[in-house]
Amino acid sequence: ISTFNSLLVSMSRLYRSESDRMLGGVCGGIAEAYDMDATLVRLLVVLVSLSGVGSPLLAYLIAWIIIPSESEVKIQKVTDIEAERVEESEDKE
Repeated sequence: ISTFNSLLVSMSRLYRSESDRMLGGVCGGIAEAYDMDATLVRLLVVLVSLSGVGSPLLAYLIAWIIIPSESEVKIQKVTDIEAERVEESEDKE
């Protein structure tokens, strides 16, 4: 059960998309995480930028720095699953 729970948590984790990216993959990653169309997310960012509300471009740059890439998340997921297998095998001994 713990492996299933960790798989659900890592599947829903936000990451920068490597397959659906225009610049840094931030909008593509947000779209994948929330099951949305990436074009819609990009349009929302542009509209908010043009409306002058807040600073979405600064937020995008910060997100680009903070949010891990898709491959980093996948590597972490594999590492977590392997660590749980080791713990389970140690518990059985």
